[in-house]
Amino acid sequence: MKVIFVQNAPGIGKIDEIKEVSDGYARNFLFTKNLAIPATDRMLADLKIRQNKKAKDRESELRAEQSVADKLDGLEVVLKERIESGGTLYAAVGPQKVSESLMRSGFKINKNKIILKPIKEAGEYPAKIIFQHGLEAEIRVIVSPAASGTPPHGGGKI
Repeated sequence: MKVIFVQNAPGIGKIDEIKEVSDGYARNFLFTKNLAIPATDRMLADLKIRQNKKAKDRESELRAEQSVADKLDGLEVVLKERIESGGTLYAAVGPQKVSESLMRSGFKINKNKIILKPIKEAGEYPAKIIFQHGLEAEIRVIVSPAASGTPPHGGGKI
């Protein structure tokens, strides 16, 4: 009997996978545990429609991420930070501060997508932004001393 898996079943089948199994196994295990449904002509047609919709959604998502990655690639993020007399920062600059600066500029980038070692001194540093579908954008993070009276990392510019 052909079945369509409606849930992931480790070692058995993945969601939307079509498999040939014995009738007893399908009726007594897969159907009772709601892991699969019979692969009727109607269900196969519905599956094909769902797969086509998923493919179109992935394609449009890829185009959107490619657009954002192109806009970010080569961008310089300037952060004004308070610096101690020894030249080190009061607080290290990490992905969170870069993400906040990008958000203020209209880019909604999660801090978990930013690859950056903690910055403890003023200067220029490379950072990578990792997107789905294997896309990456390379940005430069420039940390400079904050002018007196300027709140830390509040005056960040892009």
